[in-house]
Amino acid sequence: MTRSVIENTRHETQKTNTNTDRCPDCETDTVVNDPDRGEQICRECGLVLGEDPIDYGPEWRAFNANEHDQLSRVGAPLTESMHDRGLTTTIDWRNRDANGHTMSADKHGQLHRLRVWQERIRTKNAGERNLKYALSEIDRMVSALGLPNSVKETASVIYRRALEQDLIRGRSIEGVATSTLYTACREEGIPRSLEEVTAVSRVDQREIGRTYRYIADELDINLEPTNPRQFVPRFCSELEVCKDVETTAIEIIDTTTEQGLHSGKSPTGFAAAAIYAAGLLCDETIPQRAVAETAQTTVVTVRNRYREQLEAMGQEV
Repeated sequence: MTRSVIENTRHETQKTNTNTDRCPDCETDTVVNDPDRGEQICRECGLVLGEDPIDYGPEWRAFNANEHDQLSRVGAPLTESMHDRGLTTTIDWRNRDANGHTMSADKHGQLHRLRVWQERIRTKNAGERNLKYALSEIDRMVSALGLPNSVKETASVIYRRALEQDLIRGRSIEGVATSTLYTACREEGIPRSLEEVTAVSRVDQREIGRTYRYIADELDINLEPTNPRQFVPRFCSELEVCKDVETTAIEIIDTTTEQGLHSGKSPTGFAAAAIYAAGLLCDETIPQRAVAETAQTTVVTVRNRYREQLEAMGQEV
């Protein structure tokens, strides 16, 4: 009877620990999944923790991307970068049926009317029209800046939150959209300065900065100050300098940042000055004007910052 109680207790323990990584018998973290048998077992004692798992994947197998697209019976995944999250119906403009045959003239007129009504009912109120225009602006700026889709998705989520909390009232849609994009770049760690974002926006830099601070404060978005070293690889790539200059520039930034020299200074100008100083230390000629134009700063800023950095490094100017 004692053995029966022990077995029942072990069976109950197996049920409760099916999804854990610790074996309830030998108490070791050696639980692995056996895909051939469909079991979850312990490598030390051989205890079977679970069997016959549920497969949530498709019933078909694909060995390349083309087979996956042909066999798949679902559409694109949901996305926050579209105002309807990609759940809308699309009517093809080629006026052909499912077999690729051309439709009659009467069908052409009917499909045209369907497209018109489809476009009208996609945005049923002012909020959706606002969101549709703002997300199209974000998509345009993301394409112009060459940013990844993760930044576009993050910016879309931030704009939706701002729209839900009625933070756009009294402000331009373009200004809020640009501010959310700049916020998303900083959240994702993508080095883009405010000047670069302003260059592809339809509003001025002052409005973007003011709206950015307001959105971040109202949505409780806490962002760390931009690290100048994030700009070094991209600036060095555009200037076509050697790897030693890039490595030295990062060392200069790390050393001077520990001393607090970057506090209150533009991160792009600080990075540009470090690249110019690294070129001097590595005996590679880099014109100050070229560095300033790449970082979208002034030559005076580069000249002043690189002297401060070299003095902090104990190097002669």
